[in-house]
Amino acid sequence: MKTIDIMLNQHPRALPTSRESYAEAVAMLATCEQVCTSCADACLGETEHRERLIRCIRTNLDCADICGTTARLLTRQTETDSSLVQAQVHACVLACQVCADECFSHASMHGHCATCADTCRYCQECCNRLLGEMTSSRVREDVFSS
Repeated sequence: MKTIDIMLNQHPRALPTSRESYAEAVAMLATCEQVCTSCADACLGETEHRERLIRCIRTNLDCADICGTTARLLTRQTETDSSLVQAQVHACVLACQVCADECFSHASMHGHCATCADTCRYCQECCNRLLGEMTSSRVREDVFSS
């Protein structure tokens, strides 16, 4: 069991969404943040191709920042504004998609871009799964509070 799993299981005000999905998303977001940061740095190191990689570097850094912020918001569960968290997760899905698409366009020449594209796609899937669970949990809450 990962440390984040333990923390989320011990939280006294855990959200109604599956803790496993939360833990998986938080862990994947942290991984994606690190991979995107590393890919941006590797792109900077590609001295012969740096000019062609400027957009890739930018999308890597944007995605890394958004993933990190999303992970922090998901980790904080006390007095959570679910609409804010859902909007952030949506933004993260979009950032991962944009970054994956950009990195994929360089994947045949740069292995780090291929790895980053795959990581962003998986992170996007994790966030989409979590959004589905958050939406269904919110619907159940609305039904029971009426």
